[in-house]
Parts: sequence; C-alpha cells; structure tokens
Amino acid sequence: MRAIFRALMLLIVLAAAAAGGAWWWLNHPLELSQPVLELEIEPGTTPRGVAANVVKSGVQVDARLLYAWFRFSGKDRLIKAGNYELTTGLTPYVLLQKLARGEESLRALTLVEGWNWRQVRAALGREEFLRHDSATLSDEALMAALGRAGVVPEGRFFPDTYTYAKGSSDMAVLRRALHAMDRRLADAWAMRAANTPLKTPEEALILASIVEKETGKASDRALIAGVFSNRLRIGMLLQTDPTVIYGLGEKFDGNLRKRDLLTDTPWNTYTRAGLPPTPIAMPGKAALMAAVQPEQTKALYFVARGDGTSHFSASLDEHNRAVNRYQRGQQ
Repeated sequence: MRAIFRALMLLIVLAAAAAGGAWWWLNHPLELSQPVLELEIEPGTTPRGVAANVVKSGVQVDARLLYAWFRFSGKDRLIKAGNYELTTGLTPYVLLQKLARGEESLRALTLVEGWNWRQVRAALGREEFLRHDSATLSDEALMAALGRAGVVPEGRFFPDTYTYAKGSSDMAVLRRALHAMDRRLADAWAMRAANTPLKTPEEALILASIVEKETGKASDRALIAGVFSNRLRIGMLLQTDPTVIYGLGEKFDGNLRKRDLLTDTPWNTYTRAGLPPTPIAMPGKAALMAAVQPEQTKALYFVARGDGTSHFSASLDEHNRAVNRYQRGQQ
C-alpha cells in the first residue's frame, strides 16, 4: 500500500509541476525578433497553419507547442482571418485571445472638411495599407459599385477619421463615408428652418459645401449661409469665388483673375443664377447645419477682413466701403 501511495503522490507532484509549467508558459512573454511584428492570417488558414504563420512572422516559439495550446483551449476554430500587430510582452494566452476576438491592427485615414473629390482620391491612393480597388474605376463606375449609379461623387462623403484593418478595400472606407454623409444630411434636413429657400436635401448639400469653402471661422458660417439664403430668395447671383475656382479645376493656379469671373462654366455663380449643379467640396457637420439653419440677417454681402473673419453688409454702398477698407487698405 505504501508503494502505491508513493506512486500516487509522485503522479500528483508531476501533474502539479506540469500544470505549473504550463501556466508559466501561457503567461510568460514570448520572444519577438522585433518590438513590433505583423501577422497576416488568410481566410481558410487551419489552426496548425496559424501557428506556423506566427513563427514565420518572427515569434520565437515552437509551432507544435503553440498549435497544441490552440487545440487544448477549445478556441482553435474561433481564430479569425485578418492582419494583426504583435508587440513586446505578448504571451501565448493573450495571443490566442487576440486571434479569437479578431483584434486586428487598425490604421486611420482622415478625410478633411473642405476637400474636393480629387483630393479624396489622392488621399486614398497614398494609403499603403489599403487595397486600392477604386484606382482603376471611373467616377461613374465607382459610384455605381457603391449603389449610387448616376450620382456625382463630389461632396457625397462625410469628412471624418475612418479606421480600417490593413488590407481592407478602399471601397469599404468610401462606403462608410458615403453612408455617414447620408445620415448627417438627413439629420440636418430634418432640422431645416421653416423659411429656407432650399427645396431638397441635395440643395442643402450644395450650399453647405459653398459655406465650407467660404470660411473656416465657425462663428461666420451661419451668417454666410444667411447671406446666400437671402440672395437665393430674391434671385440675386451668389457670386462666390470658391464655385468659380471649382469650375476651373486643375487649371486654377492659385490666382483668381477677372477673366476667370467672366468665363462661364456650370459652377460660375457670377454668370449663372442659383446654386451650382453639384457640391464643390465635402462639408462638415457645422456647415450642413449652417446651410439649413442660417442666421436671420439683412446682409446681402460679405468681404474677408484678412484675419479669418468677414464683414457683412446689407447694402452695396456699405459693402464697397468695406471692400475699400479690408481689401484695398483705404479708410
């Protein structure tokens, strides 16, 4: 009996030692070949293949031992495909939790208020971790792929910061930005002023894009929207430089000349009445709200003071005096 007892005790001690060793291994940081490693798991990769990929990425661990841990945990079938960032201090336990939860490494792309569509496409093209599925698509084909056939892309995407996993399609980012603008525009339109001269959400988007380009001063947005709303009500030309610049496209060299104001394009609000046919940029939330809830004002004119703010005038005479003062330096 004593021999049997000793054998049982030995087994218990060995089992405890093994359990202790396993616990130590699971919670001990793995050795990495670099402080930050990138692990890519393709869809359909087996748990054994995942363990092999972990080793190939630069983690100093026995792939067979790691695979055994995946199987023993019961979470081997929960491991998700994706792109992961492995950093110093990573343990086998934390690694499996990360893979089972699909905690991919995320990148961020910021679409800036006031950017036009050319700038958006250029920003997408610069993102090295995005898959550039839109690069070969025309604007028409791109919008059709997003379910908006016949819609011009200008102004249709909401300016914000969007996170994405490495290897994601740029179309997925655009789809999120498109739906974000849909929501923001719908919310703004639902809160429009009762006396707005705007007839549709599309007109609100166009006016908001003009307001966005006319000033970066938050306190002036609603007043500028009020000036344009007053002009729309009485049929007065909007005469806003940003629309002319937009119509010039890549020909604009940074210097707006008198001949540019006289050259007719669909976006020249000096030669054509009403709103231009499309937005001229991506408006942010503040510009959208200013367009649908403009400040009540008698002003029909405004001119930049040179400090980021604008001077507003109700009459042409007052406006001309303001132009002489702020633009020509005459008192």
